[in-house]
Amino acid sequence: MQISIEISLYPLAEQTYKSQIWDFIDNLNAVDGLNVVTNGMSTQVFGDYDLATTTVMAEIKKVHENLGAAVFVVKFIGGDRSHVEAKS
Repeated sequence: MQISIEISLYPLAEQTYKSQIWDFIDNLNAVDGLNVVTNGMSTQVFGDYDLATTTVMAEIKKVHENLGAAVFVVKFIGGDRSHVEAKS
């Protein structure tokens, strides 16, 4: 089973927030089997349901352990939506 996950990370720490966001994204990109797409608003993760959800939750935990206060807005969508085009 495939899943699509959209993630927005909002660190509440005033220092180094950009590096924390990029570390989070880089860690997701390092996982074989995940397709990670990043834009100015969010990061999308596409792949096997178990691999994607386990990886995303582990990376969210790391951010909370390292930063403490951070807000995540996450959407989980069943299926691989990586090739679905938005209507204009």
